[in-house]
Amino acid sequence: MPSGLHHVREGAGPPLVLLAGIGSSGAAWAPVVPRLAAEREVWRVDLPGFGRSEALPSGDPCGIEALADAAERFFEEAGLARPHVAGNSLGGAVGLELGRRDKVASVTALSPAGFAGRPGRAFAGRSLELTYWAGDKLRPIAPKAFRRPGLRRILCAQMFAHPERLTPGDAYANLVTMLDGKGFHDVLTELDGHRFEGEISVPVTIAWGTRDGLLLPTQARRARRLLPGARHLWLRGCGHVPMSDDPEQVAGVLLDGSASPAEPVQNAVASASG
Repeated sequence: MPSGLHHVREGAGPPLVLLAGIGSSGAAWAPVVPRLAAEREVWRVDLPGFGRSEALPSGDPCGIEALADAAERFFEEAGLARPHVAGNSLGGAVGLELGRRDKVASVTALSPAGFAGRPGRAFAGRSLELTYWAGDKLRPIAPKAFRRPGLRRILCAQMFAHPERLTPGDAYANLVTMLDGKGFHDVLTELDGHRFEGEISVPVTIAWGTRDGLLLPTQARRARRLLPGARHLWLRGCGHVPMSDDPEQVAGVLLDGSASPAEPVQNAVASASG
């Protein structure tokens, strides 16, 4: 069991913990940090087995509940009492589990796992397996391949609506982070069959990219049915990993989702999907 999770802390204000998706790390949030850090104490945390965090012990559970357990331990180690939490994809599912446990002040989930039907889960699982396989084959030539905008668009299109906004270095770093994450295959296996269940009493915002190519936007309808009390938004023109697609729009959603009752919620009203 890891003694701690790798994290980067910056900014000042109410604490906001950011959790990335499968095969990703806290670096995925970099495009939105400048705006967030002006109003929040931002904690970018690598989940176990991803980025620079050690994987959970071999053979131990590593699904959503186990990852939420690890996040809770991190909160205690870091002295974070009921922080706000935001997550993308896998991180969104972990955030919702923390909200269900009433361990956080609010949850903002961007295209969270847990709302797909059986075909959608099969599609996402096979897509991620293929992405990993192709990335492994591509790795030796990836630095050169990612310098070509057309290839960068083809290779990154399922995750990003605007791959052209990634630098070649960013695209290559994303690939290396996925391939080097020791938890990728085990976590992906345990995610198969995961569906959100339960109720959440803390404020919840769920935002879905209108151009999500992995967890398709139709899943937002199921999220609205299962969490009718949440605030549901569209991230217009964004893909599955929306932070680089539209940093301003995403940062606005995160700030609104982590606003205290005394703060006005105004940044993302125009994107409401109600």
